Amino acid sequence: MGLVAAALIGAMTLTACGDDTETGGGDGGNAGPSSDLKIGLAYDIGGRGDKSFNDSAAVGLDKAKKDFGISEDNVSELSARANETDTDRATRLDLLAKGGYNPIIAVGFAYAPAVKTVAPKYPDVKFGIVDATTFDVEAPNVANLVFAEEQGSFLVGAAAALKDTTNSVGFIGGCSVPLIAKFEAGFKAGAEAAKPGIKVVSRYLSTPQQNCSGFNDPAAGGEAAKGMFDGGADIVYAAAGGSGTGVFQAASAAGKKAIGVDSDQYLTADPAVQKVIMTSMIKRVDVAVLNFLTSAKDGKFVAGATTFDLKADGVGYSTSGGGVDDIKTKLDEYKAKIVDGSIKVPTKVS
Repeated sequence: MGLVAAALIGAMTLTACGDDTETGGGDGGNAGPSSDLKIGLAYDIGGRGDKSFNDSAAVGLDKAKKDFGISEDNVSELSARANETDTDRATRLDLLAKGGYNPIIAVGFAYAPAVKTVAPKYPDVKFGIVDATTFDVEAPNVANLVFAEEQGSFLVGAAAALKDTTNSVGFIGGCSVPLIAKFEAGFKAGAEAAKPGIKVVSRYLSTPQQNCSGFNDPAAGGEAAKGMFDGGADIVYAAAGGSGTGVFQAASAAGKKAIGVDSDQYLTADPAVQKVIMTSMIKRVDVAVLNFLTSAKDGKFVAGATTFDLKADGVGYSTSGGGVDDIKTKLDEYKAKIVDGSIKVPTKVS
């Protein structure tokens, strides 16, 4: 079902929805000189408040607003909705560009066709897209912000194997696309490196034909995790955005452990399930967003792909809650080997 343009225009007037409660306002305060930069940000499904991928992008935006002294009137945040089409996403980006927002950030690979359509129409507008490679979309006014998710996933895979007691761990992906396959490939490689012969069970919650709805379906995430726990897995890695909350609930009910994704989910999870989150694979979307906005503000925009990997601290693992304190030395040894090239992490599942 397509979006109604009028509804999008109305949404654009609700700039920076929810920011005051999280950052104390975005008028810059004493942060420094004010900026007249007008930033448009289009979230993926789940939007601000998903406690994962989108929220990490929001952190980068909030930091930019504070550091640059950008007023709330100069920021527009729009969220994707379920069952959207490429045309819907293109309409959202087109309205932001027509509204004078520059730069514009599209959060998520699902925006690739929309950016490919809209960016050429506005050559003076700088677009940044998270998780879409230059193969997906390439233009002189588009910056592709991509990550070595497989490297961070290797580390949490190793953590899962090192803490495992049943010789079985699980992986849940939000959508069966090549990007999420990188998470699975890295997780599996890390688990097998730490414990050869370990069983890694995988399941995806949706397909592109289903509009990747599995990124915002906690019930489906919980059902998939329960099946894995019932089948003998004692730790499940959820690379599924907002659906991860269901995985955490299932882990809590089963007395098992889970691994979060994108942000340090231990810090944002409901206290009732916080203790089950052993670690999270950190994907610094916040850093990528802030870097992009800074380059646009300073007139140093660079088109093409910038990869945020372990060497650049673009990915990693969290230690909140102390769940991996006893194996941190081993995980950091793996990290050093990945950084120096001794370990080559696969991006595809073998």
